[in-house]
Amino acid sequence: MSNEIRLGPPSYIVLGLLEIAGEATPYDLKQFVALTLGDFWTLPHAQLYTEPERLAKAGYLDIRQEEGGRHRKHYKVTERGKQAMQEWLAEPTDEMAEMRDPAVLKLFFGASPKMLADAQLPAHESRLARYEEMQKLAMLTSDGAPEGMRLALDVGVTFEREAVAFWKRMGEQGADDGASD
Repeated sequence: MSNEIRLGPPSYIVLGLLEIAGEATPYDLKQFVALTLGDFWTLPHAQLYTEPERLAKAGYLDIRQEEGGRHRKHYKVTERGKQAMQEWLAEPTDEMAEMRDPAVLKLFFGASPKMLADAQLPAHESRLARYEEMQKLAMLTSDGAPEGMRLALDVGVTFEREAVAFWKRMGEQGADDGASD
């Protein structure tokens, strides 16, 4: 039986986070996703429990299981996993993000821009403030955050600033009785 498997985004998320963490349990991975990339890449939490096992069976991860207590499994990237991650990082991509924004969908079908703006503006302002705070913290760490993380955060800040500007314009349009022409 071959241990060749198809690697996809969840695989690379697990490999990448384990390279950063060194070793982690699936629960640790779930926490790390929530604190870092969860705002721009979603995946079911269950995948953070099943994907490490799948990667381990294929030789991309090593497992260390606790002898006592809860018998948690700790995963660590193998040389094969590091090589797969490096190959993936070296491949350019022209794939575009898919916007799956319920407010934009409602706007498309004629919902009131002002009504949507009243809900969307504070949400985007809050996320922007959180990202800007994360940027400050990243600069204060002794070595600074890794460049890739800082750049991804910069994309998030840029996106949220544009979203805030857009929803401000929608809120200023006034009429609350449907989309304007």
